Amino acid sequence: MPPVLDRAARAFLARHQVARLATADAAGQPHVVPLCFALTGAHLYFVVDAKPKNPGGRALKRMRNIAENPRVAVVADDYAEDWTALAYCMVRGDAAIVTAASERRRALAALRARYPQYRTMRLDGPEHPVVRITPRHVHFWRASAPLVTRPGDDAPAPPRGAPKRRPKPPRPSARRRPR
Repeated sequence: MPPVLDRAARAFLARHQVARLATADAAGQPHVVPLCFALTGAHLYFVVDAKPKNPGGRALKRMRNIAENPRVAVVADDYAEDWTALAYCMVRGDAAIVTAASERRRALAALRARYPQYRTMRLDGPEHPVVRITPRHVHFWRASAPLVTRPGDDAPAPPRGAPKRRPKPPRPSARRRPR
């Protein structure tokens, strides 16, 4: 199956150091937090890092929510006073704690390459779970050129509600005008 993230969405995410992670518990109660992430292959990764958190590790609300409901959303955005420059990319997908040691090492290497602060943090052990987000749908929007990407598309689809074809010009009237 072709990747869900097309080149434009990948480039947009790569330009953003911080996104927002939205999770919800089993009852649907939402929770949104800032997120440092890395895009590796077809997945986004994040780690519960060593910054002070109480509680930490899997006891964090975002981690409890993922355990109850793995459906998540990640949003990166551009804001400007000039609203023609607004843009965002929302990735909806499924989150899971990485258990394979090789995948965990690759994810941490990508995160450390992106965030120098992680290079000095001890991120080993169960108190620092690494989470993989598998994208299922991507919505990429720009005020100047709205774009929606769909699984299997490597090019943006027209925005919802946009005509699929150019409208045909009106036919000339069959009635003759007086001369």
